[in-house]
Amino acid sequence: MKPEDQVKELAAEFKKATDKVNGLGTELTGRMEKGEKGINDLKDQVDEALTAMNEAKTRLDDMEQKQARSGNDEPEQQKSLGRQLYDSDQFKSFVENPRAGGRATLQVKADLTSATTEEPGSAGALTTAQRQPGIIAPPNQVLRIRDLIAPGRTDSNSIEYVRETGFTNNAAAQSAEGALKAQSDLQFDDETVPVRTLAHFIKASRQILDDASQLESYIGQRLLYGLKLVEDRQLLNGDGLTGNLKGIIPQATAFADPASLADYTIMDQLRLAMLQAVLAEYPASGHVLNPIDWTKIELTKDNDGRYIIGQPQGTANPTLWGLPVVTTQAMGNGKFLTGAFDMAAQVFDRQQSSVAVATQNEDDFVKNKVTILCEERLALAVYRPEAFITGTLLAKTTP
Repeated sequence: MKPEDQVKELAAEFKKATDKVNGLGTELTGRMEKGEKGINDLKDQVDEALTAMNEAKTRLDDMEQKQARSGNDEPEQQKSLGRQLYDSDQFKSFVENPRAGGRATLQVKADLTSATTEEPGSAGALTTAQRQPGIIAPPNQVLRIRDLIAPGRTDSNSIEYVRETGFTNNAAAQSAEGALKAQSDLQFDDETVPVRTLAHFIKASRQILDDASQLESYIGQRLLYGLKLVEDRQLLNGDGLTGNLKGIIPQATAFADPASLADYTIMDQLRLAMLQAVLAEYPASGHVLNPIDWTKIELTKDNDGRYIIGQPQGTANPTLWGLPVVTTQAMGNGKFLTGAFDMAAQVFDRQQSSVAVATQNEDDFVKNKVTILCEERLALAVYRPEAFITGTLLAKTTP
């Protein structure tokens, strides 16, 4: 297919995606103005359509830039198809009326402008002619804590559940016919966990978004990554105060060797933590470690210099004692968490992660500033704290 035909095909795809976003956005705005509830599915459709539109725009920009580098020497280039669509009234109508967002908890202090000075926020260099397409981003930390936990959805602002907090098992054989049977006891408590909002935003000038259209999608991607990074740490370590989730570690049970061994290594310790979870009637489904500690474990050798687990040329996923090992810097160095993530805890999404673009107030409007907001609402329920074992990685030796 000729490059010109590819550009036309991508332009048609981008226009179709834009029309879909505009239609869904109009429907969502109308239903929100009417105060309708239960529109989460429609919000998800808007988010998915917006992602598809951004992806189509990126592919179109890449194709046009490849054509420009191939040797077009015309003295004055006409507007590209992508630019015509980007400047169309239909697309502008969507940008000026995005889905409304909520409050932000983190603000980037430097506003982005098209200046080329050394002042904070200067981003005009993105519009330099013949610049290599795309933005080279720093590596993202792998986020896996949510993946371990059972998923859920909610339409409320809190989750209530009844948790068993005590069980005295006095089951026994009846001593004789007609004799009094043994009595056992159960104790329950009502638990309520609130839905929390995680959010942040960044301000940018309308000019820089118009002149470097890739910047808008790039900012949205980076904001979403930052949000997920905080979510990862909240699910693990949140203290439950001042808007924070109450994470698993603050509720977990402290490690206590149930086998009372005289000596054990840190690998033995993790196996003992699995036993501790099993004794709580919830078999463990994974370990969470700091990457430094997992590296130490992988490098452990026997007396003959042979690696105890794995080999340098191995490609198998990290496992220990038959369970997956999740490594994350959200876990403190020298600490661990072992537990039944898939059975003893659940994440409830009230509003899935989304990115919205809007002019927030009159002052922003007259200054040509836009706000790009990224947020989500979720709750974490830990049903059996004793099914999670946490502690300090420390080998035990007999004096």
